[in-house]
Amino acid sequence: MEPNLRMLKDKADAVAKNAHAPYSGFSVGAVIVTTEGQQFNGCNVENISSGLTVCAERNAVGKAVSELGPDFKIKEIFVSNFNSEGVTIHCSPCGACRQVLAEFSTSDTKVHYHGDNGNIITTTVKDLLPDGFDNY
Repeated sequence: MEPNLRMLKDKADAVAKNAHAPYSGFSVGAVIVTTEGQQFNGCNVENISSGLTVCAERNAVGKAVSELGPDFKIKEIFVSNFNSEGVTIHCSPCGACRQVLAEFSTSDTKVHYHGDNGNIITTTVKDLLPDGFDNY
C-alpha cells in the first residue's frame, strides 16, 4: 500500500475508535483530503432515535465546511468500518453520504474503503453515485 493511502487508512482507523455506536456496534471513521491538501476527520455518532444518527463521512464534511466554508472540494476520502469485535468490514459509504460527498467533489474524487480479506477498494464518488445530483 502506498504511504499516503496507509496514512489515511491509519487516521480513519484511529478516528473510528471514537465513534458513538452503542446501538449498531458498527464504528466508522472517515478522513477527507481537500484539493488544497487539508485533512478533516469524523466518526459516526448514533442516537437512540436512529434517524438522528450522523455518519462519519458527513461529520468530516461538516467539519470541513465549518472551517473552510462551502467552496472546498474533496480530493479523496478514506472510510474505515469496524464491527463490535473490532474487525474491519467490507462496507462503502451509504447513499446519503454518497450524495453529500458528491456535493463537495470533483468528477474524479477518490473513495477508499475496506474490502474483503483486508484489501482496500478505491473507486470514485461518480462511480458510487452514477445518477446523483452533482456540482461537477
